[in-house]
Amino acid sequence: MTPVGRLTTLHSFCAPGAPSCTDGNYPNASLLQATTGEFYGTDTGGGYSSSSGTVFSLNLGLGPFVRAQQASGRAGDLVIILGTDLAGTTSVTFNGTPAAYRVVSKSEIGATIPAGAASGRIAVVAPKGIAPFALLSNVPFHVTEF
Repeated sequence: MTPVGRLTTLHSFCAPGAPSCTDGNYPNASLLQATTGEFYGTDTGGGYSSSSGTVFSLNLGLGPFVRAQQASGRAGDLVIILGTDLAGTTSVTFNGTPAAYRVVSKSEIGATIPAGAASGRIAVVAPKGIAPFALLSNVPFHVTEF
């Protein structure tokens, strides 16, 4: 759907009960966005057999991002940050304030909310190819005092 309300159909799933339906039917209404930027969804019919269902993806060209497992915290709290290709991270900041961090895996970082940090986006600088790039959180993180 465009901002002015124009609808474009990207894919039509098989009609319920259609023979040899390999792409599925009865798609569920909710989608999940992965930190790669792609969306994923499921349907409950069709697929390998008539009742297997399928998992599908939708790539709209959105860039990757990071996501904190919790929405808020106070200085000194540990925040788990999820993302893609985080190995080799060189910096983590909370709204511009540098944080102590530890790369747990290529998809997880543990970072401590620094003193003086304000609410805002979390930024992770990670290598991609030769040049590093910044991944921003998809929603603002709220630094609290309590």
